[in-house]
Amino acid sequence: MNVKNNSMAKVLPLLLIITILAACRVTQPYQQPSNAADNRLYRDVQTEDSTGIAVISWKDMFSDTMLQSLIQEGINNNLDLKIAVARIKSAAANFKQSRQALLPSVSASGVAQFQRVPSTAFGFPEAYQLSVSSTWEADLWGQLSSTKRAYLASLLQSEAYKRAVQTQLVSDIASNYYLLMAYDAQLQVTEKTVENRKAEVETMKVLKESDVVTGAAVVQSAANRYSVEITIPDLLQNIRETENTISILLGRNPDTIYRSALDEQKITTDLKTGVPALLLANRPDVQEAEFQLRNSFELINVARTYFYPALSITASGGFSSIALGQLFNPATAFANLTGNLLQPIFNQGINKQRLAVAKANNEEFLVTFKQTLLTAGQEVSNALYSYKSAIDKESLRTEQIAYLQKSVDYTKELLKYSSATNYTDVLTSEQALLAAQLSSISDKLQQLTAVVTLYRSLGGGWR
Repeated sequence: MNVKNNSMAKVLPLLLIITILAACRVTQPYQQPSNAADNRLYRDVQTEDSTGIAVISWKDMFSDTMLQSLIQEGINNNLDLKIAVARIKSAAANFKQSRQALLPSVSASGVAQFQRVPSTAFGFPEAYQLSVSSTWEADLWGQLSSTKRAYLASLLQSEAYKRAVQTQLVSDIASNYYLLMAYDAQLQVTEKTVENRKAEVETMKVLKESDVVTGAAVVQSAANRYSVEITIPDLLQNIRETENTISILLGRNPDTIYRSALDEQKITTDLKTGVPALLLANRPDVQEAEFQLRNSFELINVARTYFYPALSITASGGFSSIALGQLFNPATAFANLTGNLLQPIFNQGINKQRLAVAKANNEEFLVTFKQTLLTAGQEVSNALYSYKSAIDKESLRTEQIAYLQKSVDYTKELLKYSSATNYTDVLTSEQALLAAQLSSISDKLQQLTAVVTLYRSLGGGWR
């Protein structure tokens, strides 16, 4: 066998020298930012709970079977989720390719060469060659490994993005579902009030005939009726638009959304937040921000390696003969081993620019990560206080409605038998009662929405 160019004896010392130089670490290991989530994130909430509601499945969090069915349909068909899955596939392909970059490339070739020369001198010689070659780039400074880790971070980031989309999707479906039921309840109260106002107009007509009230009371009662009835078209529009919103979230054409009643909704889960550090384990957008930070950190490592020499080793071998019949004769075999060392000297500042850009991007993503954590803490704090506020108003609102109902009943009775009051007093008390009844529905909606927001803020909904 004939070995051409550089022999193994010449290449090994070069590999030894490069390996010694590579002992000086160029790339650095990633470390999570210190104080990533301190215990003050939730403001005035001190807890030692090792778990929170974020670990609860959405099927256990929402007991309404109709809502469960809608959420499952959304997870199966939502278009934003399908986009997120496509991103995962793309990131997975990039990561797979980055792992294969650590392996040597192998190629095979077969050559048949014909050369025409004056026949009187040399005839028509032929040349045949069959060879295999392999090239391997030594990852001396960790460039390929850092690139692989950067792509892995991108893959994990895309998976976290999908979880974030699902968390938001579950929250949006539940919030709009509760909003839809709140509109139903408001419509029910409004329609009942309209019926009462219609009867009241007839009562005022009878009282006028009896000279108990004037004609002004009759027209005021009619106007009072229409002031309520005119809000019904807006409520119906709100219901229709909310149904359309939920339909889009489900990935279906706008259609009717079947639902339960607002007063049937109960909160059966103990609203534990867990310690703020759990945001890193549960909240997808926080995870996504950190994986983005890790990706940019590894790209800094990659940028550093461009300042150091690159070593590639090429090995080839095969058979070469001028006669096809002798091609596989051992005497025609050849082998070649080449080591190539490339050291950048002047590259128009590209290497420095690449490193500066990588560091600037990493700085940006570090700030983004910290901002995401702060925003998460703010959302948890707001949701907790919103829920507490709704609970505090619940008993007070019940008392308010009870007394306003008595006020309406008393003023109506006084209007019949006493001149100490007039229809304006009735009108005022009725308007106050209707406003309180509608506010009571809003209080219930606030309570349910706060629970949904807290669940999403802590990272629930993707399990």
